[in-house]
This record gives sequence, C-alpha cells and structure tokens, in this order.
Amino acid sequence: MARVHVEGTLPGQGIYDQSLEALRDFPAARDLALAARITGDVRYADAAMRLIGAWIATYQVTFNPIDETGFAALMIAWDLIAADRRGGLEVGYGRMLQAFSRGYLDHPLKGQTATNNWNSHRVKLIVLAAFALGDPALIAEAHAAYVSQLRANIRADGSTVDFELRDAIHYVVYDLEPLSTAALAARQHGHDWLGDANHALTRALAWLEPYAAGRRTHQEFANTRIAFDRTRRDAGVKGFEGKFDPKKARTAMALAARLDSRFAETAQAMRTEAWQDAWLELLVPLQ
Repeated sequence: MARVHVEGTLPGQGIYDQSLEALRDFPAARDLALAARITGDVRYADAAMRLIGAWIATYQVTFNPIDETGFAALMIAWDLIAADRRGGLEVGYGRMLQAFSRGYLDHPLKGQTATNNWNSHRVKLIVLAAFALGDPALIAEAHAAYVSQLRANIRADGSTVDFELRDAIHYVVYDLEPLSTAALAARQHGHDWLGDANHALTRALAWLEPYAAGRRTHQEFANTRIAFDRTRRDAGVKGFEGKFDPKKARTAMALAARLDSRFAETAQAMRTEAWQDAWLELLVPLQ
C-alpha cells in the first residue's frame, strides 16, 4: 500500500482493515529473514526481499508513527539479510531510512503527540533509521529526541503520561516497548543510553514489572480521559475493558531483560513459547 492508516479508526472504517492486513508483511519479512539467517537457505532471504522491495517501491512515508511503527520489523529484516541477497535495493532503502530519520526529525510535533506514546514510536523509528544509516550527526539528533521523550513522558515514580491520560497499563506498554527498542539498538551499536534522564527508562520498566508479573492488577481504561478509548470499548474492541492481561507486556519485559538483568526472571517466566520474540532471541540472546 502507498499509505496505511489504523490510528484513531475502528475495524470496518476507512482503510483500517486493509492496512492491518498489509502490515502483516513486516513481521513476515522479519521472520523470513530470520529463517534465512538460521538455515542459510536463500529462498527465505529472497522471499523477504520481495516483500521489502515491494514496500520500498510503493510506500510514501506519512510521518504518523502509530501507523508506521511496524516498519521497525522491516528494518530488522533488512539487517538480517546478507548484502549479496539484497537485490540492488540499497538506494531505495536508503531513501526510506532518510524519511524515517531526517524526515521525522524535521516533522513538527503538536499538542499531546509531543509527549505521549505517539512520540515514543516516532523516537523508535528515528533511532533505528539513524543507526541503520550510520550517520553520527543523525544519531546525535536521534539521541537528543530520545532523551527529550524520557523527560517528557516518564514521571519521577516511573509512571507515564499515557497512564495519567488513559488509566491503562496497555498504554504504559505502548510507551515503553518503543523506547526500550531504541535503547537496545543504541547498546547494540556501542552506546549506553539506559542511564539517560536519571535512569528514567529503568524506573518506568520497574513500575511496569509487577503488572507484567501478575503481582498487581489494574482495571483498564476505567477513568480514561480519551473519548476514543470509550468509543472502542463501546464498539466491543478487545482489551478496552476488564483487567490488564500480563501477556501484553511480554515483549516489553523481553526487551527490559536485555537492558537490565533485574528483569530477567520475569522475562523468562513470560517466555511461554519458543517462537515468541525469536528475532530477539537470535540477535540479542538473554544472558
């Protein structure tokens, strides 16, 4: 698709359903690339590159990180594939990375998007693209954007702006997964960002951990200030009422454990299937 859009819409509205189907290409490309790395079978690499090539040729970046957060999986897929299987797509891929780094950095932030989960996903895309390009100036700007979001989004007690707004652990996870991904990408490139903004990310992950482990429970969205949360609840969208499901924090805890060993026990306990987060198991094995 030239454009995907899921933010702020319900199933059956606009291009929500088509977008959701199209977005399945990204984890599919990542998993095919993972299969190629594990087995050495070029068929998997070629299949992954067909998906990546189609998106490079078609997609126009919209600078909506909620819609585009899945492109992180496409970037991971590219990194997993050997250079000789990339089919001469480096120039097109580079243009896409420039849009996700320089383009996103230059795109203005407005209102709540400057501090809430929207910006956490924006920061993740900027960071991953900057490291993929290997541009020190872009990486420095990406780091500054990351630190700014830590300061704006995470409170002294480790809770987030989104928890205040949505009264939902779901949105704490939605904040911390992308920020943890950014921090882990930095570490993989020799940069330690975990202590930034007075260890804000560690505080936030520690705040989340009891809910992920099931030691604490929370009635989701009971006092949300966001009208669309109530709209989704009334429409019967799963997850917008009832207690928080700890399984939704599995990936957040898997990332957390790779940043700080204090989260390893919870992450291991939540690893119920061998295939879950297989790409993370391969690229960053849990120590």
